[in-house]
Amino acid sequence: MIVETNTIKNYTAIILAAGQSSRLGKPKQLLIYQGKTLLQHAIDTAKQSKVQSIVVVLGSNADNVLKETDTYGVHLVINDDWETGMASTIRCGIQSIQKLDSKVDGAIVMVCDQPYVTTDLLNSLIETQEETGKPIIASEYGGAIGTPALFQKQFFEELVALEVDSGAKKIIMQNDNFLATISFLKGSIDIDTIDDYKALGQ
Repeated sequence: MIVETNTIKNYTAIILAAGQSSRLGKPKQLLIYQGKTLLQHAIDTAKQSKVQSIVVVLGSNADNVLKETDTYGVHLVINDDWETGMASTIRCGIQSIQKLDSKVDGAIVMVCDQPYVTTDLLNSLIETQEETGKPIIASEYGGAIGTPALFQKQFFEELVALEVDSGAKKIIMQNDNFLATISFLKGSIDIDTIDDYKALGQ
């Protein structure tokens, strides 16, 4: 049964960074933004937030990405099935925290190619959950709802069971009555192509 008024106390950030970046032509995880890679930016942002732990899921180009990334204090997971899509990467992240820490109450699912994610934004997800008691808190931008998104533990099995071509948004939309949102003005900006990256530099 879904409980609507339960406050999460122990949070993990799951950073999804397993994709091949096929549209970009090179690993987006290693693109430089403000003096550090996009993945390092995501890790450092999560480290400075209220989360208790961080899981990074790698896949394509994992060896090269690791060489350029400071993963101290971060739990690394390799998704060998990264080619099947986002669902397998989410599954790896959720299953890893289920094995690592039975006390985890909730997880923030985030990607490494949203450069405008800030520590304040991640903390706002946590604070909104505490204020509203809602078991899902998602970011809202440009008329859309998506990541970063916080999920209470009761949704872990649904996240693990996502179909091949699905992402966390499917769980969000299927449970909109248990949802609260926060505003993320630049959330629609992600890096999928060289043009996206050039626009970020400007």
